[in-house]
Amino acid sequence: MSEDVKKMIIDYVKKEYLEEDSGVDVNENTKLISSGIVDSFSMVSLKMFLEKKFQIKIPDDKATPEAFDSVNKIIKLLNDFTKI
Repeated sequence: MSEDVKKMIIDYVKKEYLEEDSGVDVNENTKLISSGIVDSFSMVSLKMFLEKKFQIKIPDDKATPEAFDSVNKIIKLLNDFTKI
């Protein structure tokens, strides 16, 4: 797995869902959904971002809160649909 992909997802989450001065550290294991960083609406926008970025379609039944709860889990999901 490319470290660039991890960094890109982390940077997107920080930019889109955190205030600049939030002090929240996000890494590949940070709980995104269960910690409240990403809510259900934000999860949809994150899914759309990933689909556009990687030119894939993530089926709704695979786009679960559990599958989006960390960058590592997102990468595992992406690996099911593309070679990144």
